[in-house]
Amino acid sequence: MSYTTADIARIIGGKLIGRGDLNIHSANRIEFAKEGEITFLSNHRYAKYLFSTKAACLLVPQGMEEQLPAFENRAYIAIAEPYRAFVKVLKEFSPPNFSKPFKASSARIAPSAKIAEDTFIGENCVIGENCVIGSGVVLKANIVLYNNVQVGEGTLIHANVTCCDGTKIGRNTIIHPGAVIGADGFGNLENLDGSWEKIPQLGNVVIGDNVEIGANTTIDRATLGSTVIEDGVRLDNLIHIAHNVSIGKHTAMAAQVGISGSAVIGARNRIGGQVGIVGHIATADDVTVLAKSGVAKEIPHGGKYFGSPAMEAGIAFRREAALKQLPQLLKDFHAVKKQVEELLKEAE
Repeated sequence: MSYTTADIARIIGGKLIGRGDLNIHSANRIEFAKEGEITFLSNHRYAKYLFSTKAACLLVPQGMEEQLPAFENRAYIAIAEPYRAFVKVLKEFSPPNFSKPFKASSARIAPSAKIAEDTFIGENCVIGENCVIGSGVVLKANIVLYNNVQVGEGTLIHANVTCCDGTKIGRNTIIHPGAVIGADGFGNLENLDGSWEKIPQLGNVVIGDNVEIGANTTIDRATLGSTVIEDGVRLDNLIHIAHNVSIGKHTAMAAQVGISGSAVIGARNRIGGQVGIVGHIATADDVTVLAKSGVAKEIPHGGKYFGSPAMEAGIAFRREAALKQLPQLLKDFHAVKKQVEELLKEAE
């Protein structure tokens, strides 16, 4: 697949500067781009590559047209948000999930399952009783759907994913390889002698539309009711969502986040890598928690938080700055203490 530079300018609604007949067949980073590739410039730190990049086309911010070096085999497209426009270009080059319906002969499908005709079911998939698979769904190889699983239209599930009983997945969702949806929550009752008794996990997992779940992420079924992932949520790889958690719309979490049971995460939260959130608390909408923080109590207001325990980021950063001064302050303290002791001795 290829486009001319004029085609791309038309697709993204940008101003073409230079040749419109150059063919673009792929995209790349500005420092590595080669002939026939398109790239972008949105951060001034990368402006140095304007002279060395081999890219045939660059998306650049509006207003810098006069600063652009002229090359015979290069075009520019000026646009308000080059990175956002570049993402749109990437979508043009992305291959479709599949080209035509397919059901592998090695797949094992329960007689009671209801599967749309235009689905793709890969090798060694297992689909349990009373499952419902919507139009345009793609199931890659080795996927296991337990009984009563529902998958909405247009959803893509990559290889080696397991969805346990009663899982409900919305439309146009992507689940990456190795994810486990609906395993038992960590529910155990401690006996008087210190042994454990398993608490039955009778709920399920409900995932909304346009969600993306990363590789090897685990989302536990609810003890009762549902663990809920609302529309538009983005979960990175290696995240753990415990039983009865609820995650609000368009929240995003980076890798190795852990959310404990019955926590309620608000809409449009941004959770950095390796953040831990204790159970039975809530965060407000529009909360950002920076990487490696520990959230030990409710966050009732939107804003940026950091630290363990997490606090408003401005306060946390000032505390961190103060801690760096402690060694010198301690040294100064001992010097002053010594001087005082000497003065007291002289006074005696």
